[in-house]
Amino acid sequence: MKKIVCFVAAVLLAVSFFAGCSSDSDSIKIGGVFPLSGSVAVYGVECKRGVDLAIEEINAAGGINGKQVTLISEDDEGNPDKSVSAFTKLTTRNNIKIVIGSLTSGCTQAITTHAQAGKVIQIAPAATAPAITNAGNYIFRACFIDPFQGTVGGKFAAETLNAKRAAILYDVQNDYSVGLQENFVASFKANGGQIVALESYSTNDVDFNAQITKIKNANPDVVYLPDYYGTVALLARQLRAQGIDAPLVGADGWDGLTEKAGNEVLGGFYSNHYAADSTNEAVKKFVASFKVKYNANPTAFAVLGYDSMYMLRDAIVKAGSLDTEAIRVALEQTDGDYVTGHLTFDAAHNPVKSAVMLELVRDSDGKLTTVYKTTVNP
Repeated sequence: MKKIVCFVAAVLLAVSFFAGCSSDSDSIKIGGVFPLSGSVAVYGVECKRGVDLAIEEINAAGGINGKQVTLISEDDEGNPDKSVSAFTKLTTRNNIKIVIGSLTSGCTQAITTHAQAGKVIQIAPAATAPAITNAGNYIFRACFIDPFQGTVGGKFAAETLNAKRAAILYDVQNDYSVGLQENFVASFKANGGQIVALESYSTNDVDFNAQITKIKNANPDVVYLPDYYGTVALLARQLRAQGIDAPLVGADGWDGLTEKAGNEVLGGFYSNHYAADSTNEAVKKFVASFKVKYNANPTAFAVLGYDSMYMLRDAIVKAGSLDTEAIRVALEQTDGDYVTGHLTFDAAHNPVKSAVMLELVRDSDGKLTTVYKTTVNP
């Protein structure tokens, strides 16, 4: 009997020792689902950099409620099926209960129902499709939604560019692209404009000359291109090759275009979540820290990842625990200043904040970059 008691005591001591040394006891694990490879890798790499920088700063300041933060990330390659696999691995193998990601709307929406069912907090840094947060009350996002961006683009084209005739070239198979064009059309018309050409293509198309010929014949004052940077670079090149010199307007999917395009996008404008050349102190601090760490200018995807992590930090501090129900309630009560501006959530967990319009220009060294053009408030 004495041997049994001693054995049980030894087992309990061992369990106590290993539990005290486990990562769960002294750290907070955050999951990340990012496209770190594939056609939209710029988005994922930039977002993860922003999250990593935020975690580095948070840990240096003592962590969250005395615990250090650890990011465990998975690459979904911009593929919705792989997003589900990545999410499943994080939540089952790594027992993650808080996830940042994914980046594109399709990949993000592929995991929202899984997150809601498992009561996993999910923050979408950059997925702008309205339906993302429809999955339930555990889903949040850091970015404004497509209707707002499309509305901003239409209003900007009509009021700032004084355009009267607009052409649109969009991806009919991409929810992001479709949603933006629909809201651009409504906004542009509401502001007195006329849609003179509405042309579409399919995902992975590379030859747009037939559609562009129709656009050229319509003689637009502005061309709206609601797609991601890789496709936009091809579109702009073929538009200019056919002699269309009207200003080009787009949305946040253009981020990364400075690495893919050339003179064909100069004078182009797109809606985004922040302007790196802002004089706002929070922006200046973030940009400076990012440059020191990565020797590069941060895109909006970096700042959205950064803000996502700080929103989580604030919510966990307010909740006082890692109970996801408590964190969810604290997130709903978010009301603070972040790099992308003052942020609160509406009833659907979409952030209420302003958007900026950026212009593509050459800097003093001849490098393609963006500069702040104007702000549009919600």
